[in-house]
Amino acid sequence: MARPVWAGNLTFGLVSLPVGLFTATDDHTVHFHQLQRGTSDRIRNRRVNERTGEEVEAADIVKGYEIGDEYVLVEPAELDEIAPGRSRSLDITGFVDLDDIEPIFFDKTYYLGPRGAEYGKVYSLLEQALAKAGKAGIATFVMRQHAYLVALKAEEGILTLHTLHWADEIRDPKKEIDNLPGRAKASAKELRMAEQLIDTLAMTWDPAEFHDTFQERVAALIEAKRSGESVEKAEAAPSSTGVVDLMDALRASVERARGPEGSGPKSTASKSTASTSRSAKSTAGGKKPAARKRVRSALGRGDLGSLSKADLYKKAGSAKIPGRSTMTRDELLRALAA
Repeated sequence: MARPVWAGNLTFGLVSLPVGLFTATDDHTVHFHQLQRGTSDRIRNRRVNERTGEEVEAADIVKGYEIGDEYVLVEPAELDEIAPGRSRSLDITGFVDLDDIEPIFFDKTYYLGPRGAEYGKVYSLLEQALAKAGKAGIATFVMRQHAYLVALKAEEGILTLHTLHWADEIRDPKKEIDNLPGRAKASAKELRMAEQLIDTLAMTWDPAEFHDTFQERVAALIEAKRSGESVEKAEAAPSSTGVVDLMDALRASVERARGPEGSGPKSTASKSTASTSRSAKSTAGGKKPAARKRVRSALGRGDLGSLSKADLYKKAGSAKIPGRSTMTRDELLRALAA
């Protein structure tokens, strides 16, 4: 079991609940060391006086806050003296509606767990009460010499603690972006078409369906170089097509989202039924199915035609297909179907 990054008492009113704070997320970024080209020698960063070029010991370094042409010098010990002490308790100041906390304020998430089975009832009671009320507890506390503003939430049977940005850390978008259009005037027809496009592309939120394809490509690059294989280059980003008629673009987007069968993503079953019906009619009339259908049918192997180029490249690597690094998506499809 993981060790808590903080432990103390969660208090609200006269109720006190001993809890532990656990990290809720992991960083899956691939990390590299710096090496000198042509060698396996690590590169180390050193503290160097920019005027003399000489290395400086850590004990001889102080902090400086720049003001004009001079610095205000601050000793590390002086910062320690004014740093707030580590909080031993997490005191709920009050409870607010969850909807009142704008998403931009949320920063990092932690899990809260009771520090002992005897506190399970109090923990569960607070979780259930928060869930039913749709509220979040607001508190401030100190951890690792930093003061945090936090929100306590109930999420599917557990308590979570979310660090929040302070109000003065949120930038004003109107000051950051000087060409915001505001509520630009749109016709009723354009608005209906945009709403139709959103409805056509409606989906069920499932975060497991999304993954960091860049980190996967970095891992594939490392594996390919380790085994001496060729490396697939990323496709060039699509270029802008320029200004187009808004209604035409919306209409074309809706048609593409619906697919060649003219039905949206929520009509998978009816699309399949219609496709089967057309296939039967084509066979009876002596006609061959469309070329695209023929390619997907010939591919088999779990319907390769629905895979992205990156996924096809992975399969081509597993199949040891030569020259795959320079193949287009269609060429990968044909090679895998052969």
